[in-house]
Parts: sequence; C-alpha cells; structure tokens
Amino acid sequence: MMGLSAIAAAADPLPLTQRDFLVPGTQVGDVDASTFFPPQLCSACHSHTPNDSAPYDSWRGSLMAQAGRDPLFFAQMTTANQDVANVGSYCLRCHVPMAVVSGSVATPDGSALGNRDKDGVDCHFCHAMVDPVYKPGLSPPQDQAILAALDQVPAHAGNAMFVLDPEGLRRGPRSDALPPHSLATSPYHRSAALCGSCHDVGNVAVSRQGDGTYRYNALDTPAPTADPAQHFPLERTYSEWRLSAFASGGVDMGGRFGGDGGGVVSTCQDCHMPVRGGQACTSGPDRPDLRSHDFAGASSWVLDIIGRYNAGDPAVDPAAIATGMARANDMLGRAASLELVQQPGGVLRARVINESGHKLPTGHIEGRRAWVEVRVLDAASNVLRTYGGYDAATAELDEDSTVVYEMAVGLSPAAAALTGHPVGRTTHMALADTVVKDSRIPPRGFVNAAFAAAGAPTVGRDYADGQYWDDVRFWLPQGAAQVQVAVHYQTATRHYIEALRDANVTDHWGDTLHDLWEQSGRSPPVTMASGNLAIGDFLRGDFNGNGALDQADADRLAACIGAGAAGIEACLAGDFNGDRRVDCSDAQAFAAAWPGPGAAPLPPVCVAGTARAVPASSGWGLALLGALLLLVGAGALQRSLRRRRRV
Repeated sequence: MMGLSAIAAAADPLPLTQRDFLVPGTQVGDVDASTFFPPQLCSACHSHTPNDSAPYDSWRGSLMAQAGRDPLFFAQMTTANQDVANVGSYCLRCHVPMAVVSGSVATPDGSALGNRDKDGVDCHFCHAMVDPVYKPGLSPPQDQAILAALDQVPAHAGNAMFVLDPEGLRRGPRSDALPPHSLATSPYHRSAALCGSCHDVGNVAVSRQGDGTYRYNALDTPAPTADPAQHFPLERTYSEWRLSAFASGGVDMGGRFGGDGGGVVSTCQDCHMPVRGGQACTSGPDRPDLRSHDFAGASSWVLDIIGRYNAGDPAVDPAAIATGMARANDMLGRAASLELVQQPGGVLRARVINESGHKLPTGHIEGRRAWVEVRVLDAASNVLRTYGGYDAATAELDEDSTVVYEMAVGLSPAAAALTGHPVGRTTHMALADTVVKDSRIPPRGFVNAAFAAAGAPTVGRDYADGQYWDDVRFWLPQGAAQVQVAVHYQTATRHYIEALRDANVTDHWGDTLHDLWEQSGRSPPVTMASGNLAIGDFLRGDFNGNGALDQADADRLAACIGAGAAGIEACLAGDFNGDRRVDCSDAQAFAAAWPGPGAAPLPPVCVAGTARAVPASSGWGLALLGALLLLVGAGALQRSLRRRRRV
C-alpha cells in the first residue's frame, strides 16, 4: 500500500482510486434499478391539487429536482477530477444519487449519466431511503434484513452514506395514507438525520490527526474511520444544526419559519419543508399539516443558470424555476435580521443576527459569502462614505472596508509540496487540508468546543459560547445624518467563477459556467436584511458618551494606541481621521480638541510628537510595551519637572 507522500510531487491528478472514496451504505448493484420510477410517474397523483403544496409541483422548481442539471456543479466536479482521480464518483453520490441505482456513478466525470439520473434528488430516491439505525417497533420490519445485507451499515449521518430499499419500496411518515402502491410507514422521513445524509460532507481522503491538523490518507484504501467529523470539512450544515438549540428541543421563532405551522421549529423539515395545508394526492384528504417540497435554501442564482442552460428541456419548467427562485430569496430574507445603534464618538454598530439553525451562510463552502454594506449620507442625502460597496458592473466587492462572512480552505506546506500548488488559500477544494477562514455566524446554542470537535470551528473571527450574532462597527464621518445598511448574500464570487474557468483543461464546463454567470447578472447579491438609522450629533474621542473629552477618554485613547490594529473595532471613537488606525496622529487631534483646563494628557509614547502607529503585539509583547511606556512616562515626567524648576 503506497502512501501519497511517496508519489512524485505535482502528480496530475493525484492517483486516488474508488476505494479511497468508499463509504458505508448502498453501493452499485445493491438495488434493483427497475423498481425505481421516474418523478413524472409520481406526478400523475401528486400534482395539480387545488393549491401549490402538491409534492411534485413544489419539488420540480427546487435545486433538489435540478441537481443533475447544474452547470456550477459540473464545473466544480471537472476541476476536482483534474486534481484528484475518481473523486467525481464521491460527488455524484449526493448530487446525482440515482446514479448509484443506475450504476453510472462509477464513471467519475459524469459522462455516463442518463436522463433518469439527471432528475437529481427525486421522489422515489428520497422515499426509498432506509433509516440506518434500526428502531424496533418504529422502523419498518423489513429494514432489519436490508441493513443486515449491507457490507457496512452507516453509523453516522453524512458523506452520502445513504441506504436504499433494494426493491424500491416507498416510505413516508403517515400511517393513514392509502396509495395505490405499496407503502411503509417511516418515522425517519420526519428526521433531520435523513437530510444529514448529504448535508454533512467531508473529504474522506483527508483525515484529522491527533493534533487537530489534517493529512492525506494512504493510497487505495478507505478512510480510517467513517465518522464525517474526522474528515476534512467541506460542508457541516447538519452538524451545525445538530449542535444548535434547534436540535435540542427547538426554538420558537414566532412564525419566521415553518409556514402555516409556525411556532417552535426544530428539524430541517420544519424550515425547508414549511407547512402549507392541502392535498398530497389528487384523491387524498385535505391535510392541515401537509409539508411542501420546496426545499428552499440559498439557491436562487443556481436555479437561474440551470433554467438558462437547460432552456427547452421539458423537465425544466420556467415557471417552476421562477417559483423556486422566489422561494429561495424569501428564505434568505428570513435567515438574518439586523439591529443598528449609534455609539459614542461617531461609531455605528451593526448587529447581524443569525436566525437560521446553522451557520450563516452555510452549505457548500466554495464561492458563497455574506457581508455588511453601509452607506453614510449627509442631511442632503449625499453619500459621504460607503463600506462593503459592491460594483455590479465588475462584480467586485470592497472587502477591506467591511466584514465578509465566509469559509475558505487552503493547502498546508506538506500538501503544497505534494500537489505543486501554492501554500495558503486555494480554490482546489479536493486538495485542501487546512481551514484558512471561517468567519460565518454560528446558530443559537453555539459552543466553541463542540463545533470544533465536529469539524466546524470558527477561524479568523471570535464568537463566544452562546453567541449567534456578530457586531460590526463602522466609523462615521462628520456631517453624517443617516446610514443605510444591508446584509447581502452572494452564491459565487467573480474570483471563484474565473478560477473554475481558468483551471479547466478538460471540457467545456468552465467556459459554459462563466458565460452563464455573465448572462445572469454575475451572481447578483441578494439582500437578506436591511435598515436605516438617523445619526445624531457626536464628539470624536468621546469614548464614554458624556458629551465632553475628559481623563477617562484620554485613558481609553492611550489604551487603544497600545493595542494597535488588534483593537481597532473597539477603538473607532478615537479614530479622528477615519483611517481605521488609532495612533499618535489621533492623539494630536485629541489634544487639539481638548477643552482644558490645561494641556491634554497625551499617551507617553506620543509625548515627543511623533505620529506613528503602534503595531499589534502578543500578550508578552504588550506586557513589555507597558513596562517601557511606564519608563518613558516616568522619564518624561522628570524632564517636565526639571524644566519647570528652571523656569
């Protein structure tokens, strides 16, 4: 068995095998494909009911229905296959799961997919899923034999470790349904664990080590463990939910989610399959608790490009796509809220609140991001300053002036040496072994240690246990009368789309995706939350907000200069020139505004009048800096006393 470290550097692609991506659960050949029927057959009874809650009608405009026709997915899979041989078969298990039934999953580039496969996550696939954890008295009795026949039964939810009924027996949660086909009652279909099968994903070829880092596995062998928490994280939506307050009893969201059900929401289904009363079947009863099959998430733009690329395909109905896009945008509008407060010294605090049951944003890590935009206006509505500005013409975001909520992955020195790609942040997700950034806002019930253990830590932005919001502070220029603030979400950045185009040396998908991106407005941002706030008068340097500069403000200013860049968000009230630095030039401005009596108490480091920033330091360095400041201050005081004596 050869380890990857023994392979020549810059192998293209890394020569992994199907065994490297083997996961427990149903495999090719375990299922009788002839017993799985296309969704069009289901539509005969499960569509065209008097309302829009019929399962087929709401499903066909969802990303679930169109996952096998998604240009973004195919462009991503192409570059992944270029980097790592056979990884495409692992990707296909979730995105085109009927390929496991048909057997076409064995062709990693997707070229063997048939029309039946392209129906994505369809009716019969979901309703033939078997709970991997047999529960006597609750699970259908035949499930015990189905699980016993598997080579390996999944012990965890995630990594496409699904189990299918080999005869295609359909299952659902209702015991009183009387369909014309065989049906087993399955509590599993009300469980979030069903969704977790494909919404907790790690790279099974990259495993966590004892020290918390990740390393490529030995070649041509399954992962040492099937636990997704031990694999390099690519998506942790289910774990984020599982460790949230939503999973432990639910949260009363006051009707924000759940449709007509409202109230307490707990499972994935509560939010993503909201209640809309009606008929599940044309011959069935009216049900007040019918679950719609929208599966709305954040997929508005992806549905747009799917509709454009597949125009004319009878399986891609433009009206259904438009409905799916509207419901995705509506879901985005429910996922966040915004609170605005003017703080002393000319500072705006924007609090972004995560109202969802997972990180904000969540899901597939590549390309997607959210950020805060602030427009500061004067009394005549002229724009004085913009933070987080987005240029729709160039699809460029001013990232440096705001906070961007995103996850980014990278390559360690060891991975870079092996693959020939640079150390650090990368768009080569299939090769990544390092989490470079994860600034996304956690959900209610967040605990740092639990999230880190599940492979979902926060990186690059600090959140306390229990915190499900983020406070972002912005400097306000003089003359500010109003702020207009918005939280935006974007599915795909320009950088990511261009990376997929430029890296593709195999097929048309990189260029095709880029063309669709151009045609569709370049993945235009969607506003999740917005608000305005009138700005009152303020005094720069007035940290405590008492309307005057005093010794307490001088002490805070000195502490901010000592903290350097590390403390800027808490120090903006002392930033007189708006350069997002608090340094000796700000101390001089503070002294000029000092009302007396006497001269302003300048920080010792600035007594000589040298305008310079003090860099951020380690704890030890700050302690040393403090000691030096005391010595400098003492010397300055002695010199001042000697001068006074001479006078």
